[in-house]
Amino acid sequence: MAVIKRRSIVIFSAILLTVFTFLLCFVALSDSAAVVGTGITVVLDAGHGGIDGGVSGVKTGVKESEINLDVVKKLADYFSDAGINVVLTRKSEAGLYGVASATLKRRDMEKRRDIINAAKPTLVISVHMNKYASSSRRGPQVFFKKGSDCGETLARNIQKHLNLLYADVKDYSPLAGDYYVLNCTEYPAVIAECGFLSNPQDEALLITEEFRSELAYALFTGAINYLTEESIAYF
Repeated sequence: MAVIKRRSIVIFSAILLTVFTFLLCFVALSDSAAVVGTGITVVLDAGHGGIDGGVSGVKTGVKESEINLDVVKKLADYFSDAGINVVLTRKSEAGLYGVASATLKRRDMEKRRDIINAAKPTLVISVHMNKYASSSRRGPQVFFKKGSDCGETLARNIQKHLNLLYADVKDYSPLAGDYYVLNCTEYPAVIAECGFLSNPQDEALLITEEFRSELAYALFTGAINYLTEESIAYF
């Protein structure tokens, strides 16, 4: 089953990306003043890391930072298999702050900003897990920068596919969010809160390899749909 899914992902992505590249090339050829690149780069940001473990599972105590990184690595494989260039802000359990001190959170976030802007990405996906005071809260929530039309479109596509993983939970809509990783760049960016570690049911899903793969696939599919939608919008 896994082999079949991986093969279908490559075929599905190749078709969509062929359309995407063709449309961009068509625009460039039809407008001599246009300079359009056909390369696609995505930045994948695994939230937290190092001594900043993020939120913890209500039952198992699993650290958010560990789940974030695992989902991002799986997501990176999907993009790479589709021929898309991938840049990771965090490749290991370590944080990006260097020496641990009172300003580590600021330095960590600034390093992420620098990696994102240096990559000049087509899009940015920052992966997180959620927490809420009430343990009954479940499901995924995607955020985008207020005023970013492309960011909102990316968030809408990703939210749609994440909602499908939680069939017994109400469908959420993407929300504008005032977060550093969204505000630090002009490139289309989203924060994907993939489930609530404060909820026992969500936690039970999030600690499994199978569900993390499904999360990565949903994020990937939403991003591919966004790329196709944006390429058609050029017309």
